Amino acid sequence: MAYAAVLSLAQTAGKMILDQDRYPISRNKKQQIRSIYEPFIFLQEFLEDFPEKANILDGRIRDLAYEAEGVLESFMLGEAKSHWWTVLASKFKFKHQMGKIRAEADSITREVMAIKNNSSDAVQLGDSSVAGSSPSRLAPVTKIDYVVGLHEDLLEIKSRLCGESPNLQVITIVGMGGIGKTTLAKCAYDDPLTVQQFDIRAWVTVSQDYNAEVIFSSLLASMEEFNTESSERSSENVFKTLKGRRYLIVMDDIWSTEAWDAVRYILPDDGNGSRVMLTTRETSVAAYADHLSPLHEMRLMEEGQSWNLLRQMVFAHQDCPPELENIGKEVARCCKGLPLTIVVVAGILSTMDNNLASWRKIAQDVNSVTVGGQCEKILSLSYTHLPHYLRSCFLYMGGFPEDYEVPVSKLIRLWVAEGFLRRPKGSKTLEEEAGECLEDLVKRNLVLVTKKKSDGRIKSCSLHDLMRDLCIKKAHEEKFLMNLSSRNVTNFISVEGKNNQRRVSVTPSSLPHFSKIYCLSTMHTILCFHRISVANTLERFRLLRVLDARDVYVSSLPDELFDLFHLVYLAIYYLGGLASAISKLRSLQTLHLRAKNEWKLFRSHCVCLPPEIWMMPQLRHLVFYGRLPDPEGRTTPGLDNLQTLSIVSHAMCSERVLRMIRNLKKLEIDCSDSEVCLNNLVHLHQLEDLKLRSSSSNAFYQKDMFAFPRMLKRLTLSRVPLPWEEMTIVGSLSNLRVLKLTYQACKGNKWETTEGEFPHLEFLLIEKSDLCLWITESSHFPLLKRLVLDDCWQLAEIPEDIGEIPTLELIEVKGKAVMSLVESVKRIQEEQQGWGNDALQIRCMTHR
Repeated sequence: MAYAAVLSLAQTAGKMILDQDRYPISRNKKQQIRSIYEPFIFLQEFLEDFPEKANILDGRIRDLAYEAEGVLESFMLGEAKSHWWTVLASKFKFKHQMGKIRAEADSITREVMAIKNNSSDAVQLGDSSVAGSSPSRLAPVTKIDYVVGLHEDLLEIKSRLCGESPNLQVITIVGMGGIGKTTLAKCAYDDPLTVQQFDIRAWVTVSQDYNAEVIFSSLLASMEEFNTESSERSSENVFKTLKGRRYLIVMDDIWSTEAWDAVRYILPDDGNGSRVMLTTRETSVAAYADHLSPLHEMRLMEEGQSWNLLRQMVFAHQDCPPELENIGKEVARCCKGLPLTIVVVAGILSTMDNNLASWRKIAQDVNSVTVGGQCEKILSLSYTHLPHYLRSCFLYMGGFPEDYEVPVSKLIRLWVAEGFLRRPKGSKTLEEEAGECLEDLVKRNLVLVTKKKSDGRIKSCSLHDLMRDLCIKKAHEEKFLMNLSSRNVTNFISVEGKNNQRRVSVTPSSLPHFSKIYCLSTMHTILCFHRISVANTLERFRLLRVLDARDVYVSSLPDELFDLFHLVYLAIYYLGGLASAISKLRSLQTLHLRAKNEWKLFRSHCVCLPPEIWMMPQLRHLVFYGRLPDPEGRTTPGLDNLQTLSIVSHAMCSERVLRMIRNLKKLEIDCSDSEVCLNNLVHLHQLEDLKLRSSSSNAFYQKDMFAFPRMLKRLTLSRVPLPWEEMTIVGSLSNLRVLKLTYQACKGNKWETTEGEFPHLEFLLIEKSDLCLWITESSHFPLLKRLVLDDCWQLAEIPEDIGEIPTLELIEVKGKAVMSLVESVKRIQEEQQGWGNDALQIRCMTHR
């Protein structure tokens, strides 16, 4: 797409003009580059200010920006400088190409000027109000009843889940994509009655490209607290964990009978009322799973239900203005009863001014694309109404595998590395700007939130299947990204399109097509989700900026990697020494050398970073296992852009080192050694998120061992030997919002808080603790919203005063617990209900 192409050109041109060390070109040549890029600054503003009008020129601007960038990149690589006559030819060719590009840019600029002159009243006509809305004008995020139209379905599913039949039963929910199968299953799964009914609940998303081992692993991860005997993630271990317990297993989005066959034999039937719930679009799969049980077939919404859902999504619990009610009902009627379509259209309306003209325009658009009942066309409206700066962020989601939960931290770093974001105003960072873009896409109902963090921030996200199909198609059409798993991928890897391909996604099902990208020398991004050999292909992609192969293990890093001097983002699973040549990657912003959930390997496999790491001033995120080298004697000013650092040894926490990474926002430290001193952390004035972990429970506490930065918002302590009586150190942190105390983080059996502590704490987790007595008052946690006690096997009760906290929303007790603890929680709930406080939720999922 044009906007992303122009931003990419800006990055390339900026490097050539500003980096004199790497590109020692003449002042005249720099002026030529400026003269080429300047028209694109004007075109970028046009794309931002007139998004709908710009659609007619989008393809031309995109192709011209790609062509200009290709000329600059050829020059940067020095392709044709081996002989004097080729140097002259190159200069002539460069001048000729630049002249041609400038002429075409001038031509497009004249057309843009004509469009802008004819659109001087665009704001009054509604153009900017429809597509150019800023995030601040979006409807506020409010808790909405998304089960509109599903109440009867929910009652039926719950009655079957909690019915009297002791035999194992399979409940199947069948319907087309976007009709609400997963929503219904999730509501039943999370219902308090369901939670109390079953000892174990586990949810796994299967998808078309399923893998039996991944399914077993996901099931065990969901019931980890019951699986204490083995860390092996096998089918046998699933069976042993479920045996003898009443369980509910949800298999969401199952497509084939083979997927069911792979799982059914590990589900014991002990005659205790266990249940399995499946969601599928395939009636044959549903009937195959249990031919004795009736299918629950989802129906399209009636007109009244459609309007109720649309109204709630747009206005939350506020009233719809009377003048918009009739046109709103017309919009809802045009959605033909499909909930996903209603939700998407509501996302568009939420970004607009609430006036009749704007809503009437949307009604006309929706009606025009639903005449033939084509769901894809109505979903594409949501893309058409996106501002250009959000389109590239949305299309990028098409690069992830089906049903893939995208970690937000990863997504944000990729967006930043790709250069999709507008330069933020004020003190806001690019990462914060990216976070706002994601929230914008969520509010427009284009991206689904799959998990949230304890403080309410988004932890992971994904796309609905139908939205993902649209995303991939648009990305291919606009030459933005190739997802090699797409059925029509061979149509997009054409001779004509090779020179404009910039990004590719490689998933397990796309391996047959992988060899076809070798010849795409213009490739800037490779997203790899399968263990294939990337090393021997790097020399073909000399312009690579993003290489994301986080789960691809490599035993050694190839020399070709260090020649990719455009590289901005590198994620790969690597354990070993890092060569000093890493400093050649001076543009690198993210260096990620760690796979997921590999904490156990840390102590035996540490990455050794070379001293040259201090010569990489662009680094923003550094994720590995090991320690930073001592910068003693170096004259470098430090890594002022570094925001994330994990997991590092506490030995690097000297004042000298910390002052060289003074702008850190997120830090994770290993404190496994016996002699730990972290009082220098106070020098990290920007630090917001701190995790202190230890793999040993033998560490001992010494006075003045800890001192925390005042700006800290989130703190996790795991096996850290801080006595409960010293928790005042933590309680005095005035900005602390989230506190997690895990794996006997604090020593002793009594915790007594005092007045004035934890003034802004909203979330408190105490996990795997031998705490026996907790003495506190409601005023000691004045803003607490959520309290979670997990495996607190000796805690006799929760202090009654906890229930008096006015902001408290949830108390959750799970894992090993004594009966008196559960009874104290229920007493708090009964007391609060007696005072009319029905908002406080209580969840108890315990075992002795």
